[in-house]
Amino acid sequence: MTIPHLTAADGTTLPAIGLGTYRLNGSAGVDAIGQAIRAGYRLLDSAVNYENEGAVGRAARAAGDVRGDLVVTSKLPGRHHGFDEALTTIEESVFRTGLDRIDLYLIHWPNPSVDRYVQAWRALIEARERGLVRHIGLSNFLPEHIDRLVAETGVAPVVNQIEVHPYFPQREALAYHREHGILVQGWSPLGHGNDLQRHPVITEIANAHGVSPAQTILAWHVARQVIPLPKAASPQRQIENLDVFDITLSDAQVEAITALGRPDGRLADQDPAVYEEF
Repeated sequence: MTIPHLTAADGTTLPAIGLGTYRLNGSAGVDAIGQAIRAGYRLLDSAVNYENEGAVGRAARAAGDVRGDLVVTSKLPGRHHGFDEALTTIEESVFRTGLDRIDLYLIHWPNPSVDRYVQAWRALIEARERGLVRHIGLSNFLPEHIDRLVAETGVAPVVNQIEVHPYFPQREALAYHREHGILVQGWSPLGHGNDLQRHPVITEIANAHGVSPAQTILAWHVARQVIPLPKAASPQRQIENLDVFDITLSDAQVEAITALGRPDGRLADQDPAVYEEF
């Protein structure tokens, strides 16, 4: 299955859908991630805090000829935002994967009250210059955090991974990222443990296209140029989640789904302006 790519301002391209790997750990995780690669996934998301960089790396190393097409991602935890600590953590991430380098490395959260995310960003820039990582970006950063990074370092991220789903559609954030040529990845793109996939608006549009509610939501992400990162361990769900690029939602359908947004739409009230994760 051929997956389209999206392009950032600096020319970096990323697959238009990826695999979330949170809780895909150990041998079972290796098997699930390996199956996803065989199904066609080329963007694999991970993080130090997921404790599965080894599983992701093992699956990537076993990918054979497609290894060069894979974008293996990891993320720096908040407890290691200091410059020297961050560089060491990135080195350890590379060692754990068993790869020559990591394709995309992100800062997991800005943790603004600690105020060391600029140091962390300088470390990612250094890691890229050393060849430890290929591309660098962010996760859960607000526009004001990004503006500060660019002002102080002159280096913009290629991507920002943020919470995006129909209950939290992030209209303004998406407009900011488009204006600045920063790609957006969406975590928890299908919601998590809520009623989103049973919502009448979603099910009606799904029925109209003869697809599942999950496919409908993923097609909504694709229409908005958000790179969704759905997690799935079963081969059937993995394949279903990939099979969304022939679903063409009308502008009215996209807007109807976007209109499901709520003021309290975050899944766990994780506002990056105040939320801390270490």
